Amino acid sequence: MTIQEKQDRIVRQFELLGDWPERYKYIIKLGQKLDPLDDKHKVEENLVRGCQSQVWLVTELDHDKIIFKADSDAAITKGLVAMLVNFYSGETPDAILQTDPEFIEKIGMQQHLSPTRSNGLASMVKQMKIYAMAYKSKISQSVQ
Repeated sequence: MTIQEKQDRIVRQFELLGDWPERYKYIIKLGQKLDPLDDKHKVEENLVRGCQSQVWLVTELDHDKIIFKADSDAAITKGLVAMLVNFYSGETPDAILQTDPEFIEKIGMQQHLSPTRSNGLASMVKQMKIYAMAYKSKISQSVQ
């Protein structure tokens, strides 16, 4: 599945849901399905800066694809990071850098998040793109 197909699928899933209370329940369920992050990764250097809640984000490179793992101490925030992990994980650094999570706007999420949560979501995306830049650089250096 391409990254654009992932975007389209997320938008379709949210269109099937009713009102925002139902959508929040779905987001929380996504967070509950997220694989637990080992406590050894819940350290200061893995915290996403700019989030009101604690969000830990770790990565690994699997061939040329980035695998994201994350956790949070807040249910909705954990669901939001789960959406981003599901969206970006398994993609190449180039795909991550070239693709913004447009589904956030398309499903109207920005209007339904508090300003602090909205800033936190933007910080999560920014951190994922920073990891993608670092891996892109690492990959290009290893090719040379």
